[in-house]
Amino acid sequence: MGRTYLVEEGIGQYLAELSTKVKPYVTGLLIGQCSPQRDYVVRAVRTPPKEQQQEESLGPPKLASLDEEWITTHASQVSRMLPGGLLVLGVFMIATPELAKDGQTALRKLIFSVEKSLSKRRLWKPAEEEVSDRAALQICSATKKVVCRTYDVQDPKSSAKPADWKYQSALTASWVALGCTVNVNIHIPLLATSPNHDLEKNTKNGLNRWSKQIEDSVFLINGQVKDEDTELLEGQKKFRGNTQPGTQFSDVKVLTQLCQGASARSTATVQVCSGSINLRGAVKCRAYLHSNKPKVKEAIQALKRDIINTLSDRCEILFEDLILNEGPQKKMKKLKKKQNPKNKKTPAYFGREYHVLPQRLFVPVAGSSVMLSDYKFGDEAVGEIQERFVEMLDQPVQAEDMHIAEDIST
Repeated sequence: MGRTYLVEEGIGQYLAELSTKVKPYVTGLLIGQCSPQRDYVVRAVRTPPKEQQQEESLGPPKLASLDEEWITTHASQVSRMLPGGLLVLGVFMIATPELAKDGQTALRKLIFSVEKSLSKRRLWKPAEEEVSDRAALQICSATKKVVCRTYDVQDPKSSAKPADWKYQSALTASWVALGCTVNVNIHIPLLATSPNHDLEKNTKNGLNRWSKQIEDSVFLINGQVKDEDTELLEGQKKFRGNTQPGTQFSDVKVLTQLCQGASARSTATVQVCSGSINLRGAVKCRAYLHSNKPKVKEAIQALKRDIINTLSDRCEILFEDLILNEGPQKKMKKLKKKQNPKNKKTPAYFGREYHVLPQRLFVPVAGSSVMLSDYKFGDEAVGEIQERFVEMLDQPVQAEDMHIAEDIST
């Protein structure tokens, strides 16, 4: 028996509208959440068109012209905008009948390419029992026939399995939201033997060590330590009587260990360093979970991953911004010589440099209780963020709907 995908009803209308514009095909991503029993699809997002695609469309239609790199890059950008609990669940394609026979082959290739691209950026490892099936949705633009299959991305030789695609109204209406604020103070030494271009690599290594601390942390949900195998909503229903519609919010406190246990042995290493990176600030994290008897361990896992992802993504965005503005050869020069922000006092010694990491903001999804995320630099205009939501998520956003969640972090 194959997997079942419960799909937000509005996605059916979105895909139907896309099918009227197919020339000769359109691809996109499926966004949602996995669970042991079934998967939930809360968004479908078409791949942004490229200018040169208009020229290519003059030739005979063929799936061999699919730009795999463009699609995987889009998936990486979209994954940054997903809070904890949400991920890229698969890919879809709407194509004309003459391309239908090659559709599944193209989708299979895309699924594995997207997963490979996303897994490279993760600082956490999937759990052994985690669902590794990803969806390949194919729709014929003429007949509107929907075919959904899954592939196991952990198995390169995986063959297609049939899956059920079922629409449901108000899919996320009673989902659970969890939120926390994590104070970050990470010290990353830069070895004297490390070349300048390893700055990003050193940062990622430092974040990797920090992520292990987050994995080992204790999570208090509404002030309580709960057994991982218990139901997340257990106890809440008793006080509320009937479950009320609307998102149920849980406040979470994260307690990191200050030192290793007495039984753990450690060794000190002396290294010659030429400098260090310090990441400091408070980050706002959020995760969403389905309401079908979610377990505590599912909620904690989703929030852990959001904590780790949000800091890692910000560092990536900062480095990309430096490269975009200055070029790779000037990146280190900028790191050393850029003036401090006006609200910072210049240190008495040479070499300290401040860079402000982008702030996190949340934006509601139309017809859903789930909010998506993005990052904003201080000098970035609201219009730029609105354009990014339209390009990446095919969703218009009003300025008043953007909720900046944090103060500035460095």
